[in-house]
Amino acid sequence: MKLSPRDAPAYFARPDPEKTGLLIYGNDSMRVALRRQEVVAALIGPSGEEEMRLTRIPAAELRKDPALLNDAIKAQGFFPGPRVAFVEEANDTVVQIVTDVLGDWQPGDAQVVVTAGSLKPTSKLRKLFEGHKKAYAAAIYDDPPSRAEIEATLAKSGLKDVSGEAMRDLTALAQELDPGDFRQTVEKLALYKLSDTGPVSSEDIMACAPASTEADLDDVIHIVAEARSGEIAPVMKRLRAQGVQPVGLCMATIRHFRTLYAAASDPGGPSQGISKVRPPVFGPRRDRMQRQASNWGAAKLEDALGLLTDTDLRLRSAGQTAPDMALVERALVRLANLARR
Repeated sequence: MKLSPRDAPAYFARPDPEKTGLLIYGNDSMRVALRRQEVVAALIGPSGEEEMRLTRIPAAELRKDPALLNDAIKAQGFFPGPRVAFVEEANDTVVQIVTDVLGDWQPGDAQVVVTAGSLKPTSKLRKLFEGHKKAYAAAIYDDPPSRAEIEATLAKSGLKDVSGEAMRDLTALAQELDPGDFRQTVEKLALYKLSDTGPVSSEDIMACAPASTEADLDDVIHIVAEARSGEIAPVMKRLRAQGVQPVGLCMATIRHFRTLYAAASDPGGPSQGISKVRPPVFGPRRDRMQRQASNWGAAKLEDALGLLTDTDLRLRSAGQTAPDMALVERALVRLANLARR
């Protein structure tokens, strides 16, 4: 039987122990692995693997020894409880073996869980599970998690009190991170809030989210965007001492001003535009960039991007003679002055 994308999450959380098996397949191996972990944990419990009620069988080994899977579903372990025989990285080369096992399956046998990569509609393995009366097939797509899936992940980590603004930030973050990184971020957030009884805030998420590659450059970029030209030179001196490269600084500034332009040019205004930008920005940094976008306006930000693009082209030009960092600093001062007009 085929599990639809709408029904699959509920089944993963509460799989039917009376069914014969489940095929989980998809392009993203991390997403498939996370779903498989969820299903197995729901079937055998958190101590199932320690109690040796989970048998892992790589498909390559199963091809060499076809009896492995049948032995695994029939074997009785030392510890009582439901069992799972897990076949990983499967494809159509093991379909006959799996067909025989599913046909021989009896109540009390271990449930068969099979994972695979992308399978075409013509795949024999996929057709086997989709056409079986007591087995399921579930495709895992690369879509970002839904609101319900995010809430379920938070609940599993013990995070139940989440502000509306924080939930918006988490939703945006889930669209940018791969599932494994997002789950690790939520687990980090749960530890961060362990002794804090207050609701999860945007500031908490900003503290736990993966660090931005632009973090070390934020000071000078915000100074420029806020037209504080007198503060540029001291910060630039510090960046030189840290070995920051001119091209890297220029590109980071371009990315920042592109974000401001996207926010300022949104039909709903900067307050709505800043919530749509990718990658997302969080907490106080989002409010700060929203103010910058409002102060600049789309027209001036377009001029600023033109200036920065010209600077970037000059940095990459073979005929450039002026010191690179001096060229960037001059452009940043011009930007700060442009903001005050």
